[in-house]
Formats: sequence, C-alpha cells, structure tokens
Amino acid sequence: MAKPPAEVRFPGDRNRRKKVRVRGIKQASKEIQKRLESNLEGLMDDPEAFVPEITGELGKISFFGSKDRLAMTLKEIEVVAAKRNDPRWLRKRMVKKGGDEVCKSLAGSLLAASEEDLSTVSVFKHPLYGTASYLRRGNGKQSHQAGIQNFTHPKLRLLVWDSHAKSGQYFFSWDGGFVCTCSEAEAPPEWINWVLDKSSVDFTGEDVRWTVGLSEDVVAEGQNTESGWLRLSFQDGTIVGVSTSSLAKTEVPLAQSIAISMMPPNKLGAVCEASWMWRPDGWPDDRPLPDEGEERLEEALDAWLKMSLEDSSLSRACRTSILNSISDGYVVGNSWFSEDDRDGFLEHMGGTAEEKGALACILDSLDGGIHVRTDGLALGIEDDVIRLEESSCHPVLVALWPEHGIKVLNDMYGLSGEEAEDILAKQERRKQGFGAFLRELGENLDTAQRLDRLPWEQASLPVPLSMADRLVRKAIDDGVASTVSIARKGKGLESAMGWAWLVVHDRTESDAWRFDESSRDKGGDWVPALRALWDASEDLLLNDNADAVEDYRNAMKWLAESSGSKCPE
Repeated sequence: MAKPPAEVRFPGDRNRRKKVRVRGIKQASKEIQKRLESNLEGLMDDPEAFVPEITGELGKISFFGSKDRLAMTLKEIEVVAAKRNDPRWLRKRMVKKGGDEVCKSLAGSLLAASEEDLSTVSVFKHPLYGTASYLRRGNGKQSHQAGIQNFTHPKLRLLVWDSHAKSGQYFFSWDGGFVCTCSEAEAPPEWINWVLDKSSVDFTGEDVRWTVGLSEDVVAEGQNTESGWLRLSFQDGTIVGVSTSSLAKTEVPLAQSIAISMMPPNKLGAVCEASWMWRPDGWPDDRPLPDEGEERLEEALDAWLKMSLEDSSLSRACRTSILNSISDGYVVGNSWFSEDDRDGFLEHMGGTAEEKGALACILDSLDGGIHVRTDGLALGIEDDVIRLEESSCHPVLVALWPEHGIKVLNDMYGLSGEEAEDILAKQERRKQGFGAFLRELGENLDTAQRLDRLPWEQASLPVPLSMADRLVRKAIDDGVASTVSIARKGKGLESAMGWAWLVVHDRTESDAWRFDESSRDKGGDWVPALRALWDASEDLLLNDNADAVEDYRNAMKWLAESSGSKCPE
C-alpha cells in the first residue's frame, strides 16, 4: 500500500497559533467593558431594574396560575432575583427548557455579572434597534439578554418584552421613564413629547406642532391645503401637522421614528389618529367624500402607521384613494369638475384648441366612464366619470386614439373610409405630437377646400395654363418659396410660364441664366396677365372673397390670349 505524501511544513508553523473567528463575538473595548460592568453591577443591585413601571391593571395570580402573562413573569422575576448570588442555581435556570423566557435571560445576565472577565462580548444587531454588546450566557433569547444588560437604553430594553407585547400588553420607553400600561394603550404625555422631539422631522410648537410648509392656524383648525398634509392627533390632545414636502425628505420613516420607542411598534394607531387633510381642487366644501374613498384613505393611513407604506408614497396613496373613488363628473390630475362644467374641464386641460376638440369628440362617443392612467392604459369603468390622471391632452389622446381616432377624423374633418385609414396609419408611423398633427390636418383640409373654389379642376387646362394653375395651387398650399424649383424645371412653354412666375414674385435675380432668351421673351409678355391671375387667387383663396371667382376666370382667359392658348369654358 502506497504511503501518503509527507506533510509540508514551513518555518514558524510550530509557533504560529491558529485564530478561530466566531461570528457575533468580538473583543470589547475598554469603553464597552466599563459600560457593561456598570450595567451589570446595577442589575446585581436591583435585578428588577429592567422592569417597567406598571401603570395598568395586572391580572390576579391564583393557585391555578394566571392568564396574565406579564403578572406571571413579574412573579418569577422575584424568584430569580432572590437567587442572584447563587451561581449554581443561575446556571441551571439559564438553560432550563421550561419556564419564563425573560427569566431565563435574566438568570444568564446575573451569572455574567458575577464574572470578572468582560473582554469577550457578543454583538446583537437589529435593523431598527441598532447594535449592542452583551455577555451571552445560557439559552435565553439574544434580544432579551441584550435588552436586560442594556436596561438603561430607552429602545433596547423594549425588546425584553416583545412576547408580552404580542399577547396584548403595551410598553412605552423614553429617556425619563419606562412604563407598561398593560392591556390599555395609554401613552404618557412625557413619552409623546419625547418621541416627537426625537422623530425624523423637525417640529415647531408645543401642544400644536407643525413642520415647514404649514402654520399653527392651519394645523390647529384642520384646514385643507392644495398639496395636502398628514394630521396626527395623540391621546393627550397634542396635534401634529406634517407637510408633504417634509414627508418626502425623511431619512428614517416618521412612523418608525415614533413607534420604535413603544412595544408593539406596529400599534402606533392605538395611541394616535391619522388623517389626510386634502380635497380635490373644485370639490364642494359641503359635499362629503365618497364612502369608498374614506375607506381606502383609512387603509392607506393604517398601512403607514404600521410602517408598511413609505413616507414619500403616502401623499400619492391618499390622493389616489380619494380620486379613484369619485363616480361622477370629470377628474383631472388633482382637480374635479362637475358634469355640468365641461367647459371648465376642457379649459383646465393643457393643449391646443384642436387637441381639446378631439378630446371632446371622443368623450361624446363614450357609452360610460373611462379611466386613463399615466402609463397610457385606458380602462372602461361602470361609473359615469371621466378620470384622467394626466392634465395634458396629448398623453390622453395617445391612449385613446387607436380606438377613437376614426371618430375624430369623421366628426371633426369629415374624413372616412380609406382616406381616414391612411391618415391613421401615417400618424401611427410618425407618432407626431397631436397638436401639430391635428393643426396640419386642419390646414391641409382647409387648403383643399379652398382650392375647390377654383373654376377649373387640376390638370384640366392646356399647356402652359396648366403650369400657371399648378404654380398657383402649390403657392397657396405650401407658400411661394416652394414653387421656385418647379418654375425652374419647366420645358418649352412651361419654361416661359415659369419665368413669368419668377418675375411676378421678384425671384429672377439668380435664375436668369437657367432660362433661354426665347422663354424670357415670351414669359415677359405674359407677366401682366399672370400677375392679375395671382392677385385674383389671393383674393379668392386667402382672403375668402367669393366674388373673386369671376376675376380669376377673367385673368385666366387673359393669360390664355397672351400665350395663344385656348381656355376651357
């Protein structure tokens, strides 16, 4: 059988000690040792130093025990306290499987107090209550041992009583005191003042407190504001007002910064009442909010009190709860308009006259209500309410256009069939802003209607009159500048008419070389008649003078005579 390879050793290995790192244990600094020594000495002197003052009514303890868990714990603490100088008894109690959990941790802590070496400590870490050093002895819960050995810490000592809090007991801790009000949540006024001073927002005032963005009168009288604010009413009559801007800036959630000093922390709603002071702009003062909105609002505030809703999200959650419960009229952003105030609603919407007209057209075609969300989703709803989360026409039209675009083209512009479908497809490809799209569409249709006033149809005139007609139509549609390139490219008689057009509009300075002498000579002779034709077209098509039709007809006949052409009747 082959021998295993020899073990490789390096110089110094024999003298090198192996270091074993245990998670959650560290070498305590002198400061930590001094603090722990002081706390443990205080615990030995008074083993009940970590116990809160009982201000409520405890249950009675009989021969058969008690249903009041706190009363049973306090009774057993007395037993452990009496044995604090008996290390042997404490060692047994701190690992005992049965019995009270708090007393198990107390036994371990009292045993640690009898030890001299405090150099190695355990570390307790909690995301809300922070970090603390303690001596871990026995099978008691880490949080209980850390809380007992740091009983002077206003927050950590609450952790000792977490199980009792779950069973319905209330605890309040602050720098100046620690009380248990038993089954009734009765926050001491001193605790309320202390937690508000230590909270994550800065307050002004005493009985009435308010943050930046509010005033004493607004908070005291409970006035609604445009942006809304959070109102907290505590048991002792203290009224607190927190503005939306203050809620948006908290590093530590406000509810957490208050509730962390009570146990259970998720029952902050038991000692204060929260309300959101806001109504939609335009909502009548004498009209109550919908019952559904009140219920949703209460749910949002309750979630905030239980620390399950972030401060920065509270304002939006409360506004949405109210806005989405309104079942009539027009809801736009944070504003409300009655169903009789449609003009006010449309005026409030941001957009061009064409966009507002298109929106009105779509709303006329709806059978019921509709909710257009900020993500572009349009939802049909049973309630007869128009609910738009955006107050600008464009995003609303983007959401509604695929289904209702044909209706707009038909009602506003008289378009239907393939023509309307082509325009819809073009807009889908270009994704042009609706303001520009509808304006261009209106202008193009208006121009087409204007050109229909001309006495001759397009391409029905002979050369070179057809060239003059083409230039007139193009100039009315897109401006004179757009006709220059067309005038340059004519051939034969069309070239002569192009030269005459440039002369009429003073555009010949840099284009004379493009035309031969014959074209310039002929075109020059046609200038007076062509100028008369252009003047008549401006009067007829741009100035809306219907009587100018005859002037246009006569000018075209004059141009026909000048060019040797025959003008159709």
